[in-house]
Amino acid sequence: MWQRIQTVFLVVVIISMVGLIFMPIWVFQPDTENSHMLFALHYTEKANGVANTLYMPYAITAMLAMAAAAIAFISIRKFKNRVLQMKLGALNSLLMLGAMVSIVVFVMDLAKSHNGGQYGSGFWMIAMGVAANFLANRFIRRDEKLVRDSERLR
Repeated sequence: MWQRIQTVFLVVVIISMVGLIFMPIWVFQPDTENSHMLFALHYTEKANGVANTLYMPYAITAMLAMAAAAIAFISIRKFKNRVLQMKLGALNSLLMLGAMVSIVVFVMDLAKSHNGGQYGSGFWMIAMGVAANFLANRFIRRDEKLVRDSERLR
């Protein structure tokens, strides 16, 4: 299982999706007392030392990220069934696409309402997860093609 490169890429998907939940996606800090931070699970607005946290609809991103991490874990465990792994990889791509769309929508809405802000490291974690999932799917397909070609030669 670990000797296959797609397993390493699927572990990178899991790490990036879990990291997405804990790292800030977008940050706007006009001064030292006021800040606005968007995480995958919540949006926190701190004004004059008082924090206000909103969970919905921002938690949708965290739900999609955790579902993608769970499917990547299941895909690692199904290493003997490459066809199922390819289907799980396609489903995982759709879930990560949904998470990416929700991130972009929320960040654009907040950046427009606050006239700016900076992208946090969580914003780039989803891109890393999508790239790793693409590479894992590519290597799974290559393994399946290799097995089918070897069976045809017999």
